[in-house]
Amino acid sequence: MNQLSVRVTRKQREAEDVFSYELASVDGVPLPKFSAGSHIDVYIRPTLSRQYSLCNDPREQHRYLIAVLREPNSRGGSIAMHDEIHEGDLITISAPRNHFPLVEARRSLLFAGGIGVTPILCMAERLAETDAQFEMHYCARSESRAAFRTRIGSAAYARDVHFHYDDGHDDQRLMLSTVLAEPDLDTHLYVCGPAGFIDYVVQGAKRLGWAEETIHLEYFGAKHIDRASQASFLVRIASSGQVVEIPADKTVTAVLTEQGIDIPVSCEQGVCGTCVTRVLGGEPDHRDVYLTDVEKAKNDQFTPCCSRAKSELLVLDL
Repeated sequence: MNQLSVRVTRKQREAEDVFSYELASVDGVPLPKFSAGSHIDVYIRPTLSRQYSLCNDPREQHRYLIAVLREPNSRGGSIAMHDEIHEGDLITISAPRNHFPLVEARRSLLFAGGIGVTPILCMAERLAETDAQFEMHYCARSESRAAFRTRIGSAAYARDVHFHYDDGHDDQRLMLSTVLAEPDLDTHLYVCGPAGFIDYVVQGAKRLGWAEETIHLEYFGAKHIDRASQASFLVRIASSGQVVEIPADKTVTAVLTEQGIDIPVSCEQGVCGTCVTRVLGGEPDHRDVYLTDVEKAKNDQFTPCCSRAKSELLVLDL
């Protein structure tokens, strides 16, 4: 994966517990192009990397803009970004990748929950630039926690954005039964935010008759998984025939790394898709939020960073 050295040219508070980071190339060379919905890996320390969506105008190549919510109960990446990454610092990032692209449609409905606004904001910029028809719904716990509110308010598309606050009056709450009242194959939905928010919008849309192919989503963290009943299982490496036991308390990637078999990983939560590996035999226990339900049903690939096995043995194309 291509790595880039960039400088933090600006660190700015965007909302309560949210800072944005403007990143520019060190030598002034234009940064690689990206499309709406793209993200980058930020290497905070040699052993710590996290993924953040780009939220600036996709036409820009002189900078990347990301935003980070400080999560005290997270695995430490957001705290490290807030406490250790400062204006003027040199950091390493990956080139942009896009697992959450816009598709051509007559109309788009954008749903952002909290910090999930970052890719949604980039999508709004792109849709506005192309004079596409869209509507954006931004949900936050309170106005003070809604990042980029000033930027959105001054944008040409501000009239197409609706804010919804948990602590606000009932009449400003997001009413899916109204917004999604008329399912339309020519309208596509894009949803990003915490798992609970995404499930609320996606399941609500499906109940109202929206087709799965019109719903696109990106999680900002893994779903909670009860690991109390996890059991061990076996993994066979197809190229060598080697069989390795995966204990109940270790991931496939961790055990294979110990055996000298490296699988590229990034988020280690089943969110980013970096580690997706082909399955040649056995039945995976899918625990990621990256693969679609249709992809999971095929059982021909899985995310070894977090997923496990329902069968006693998985055969991996390694």
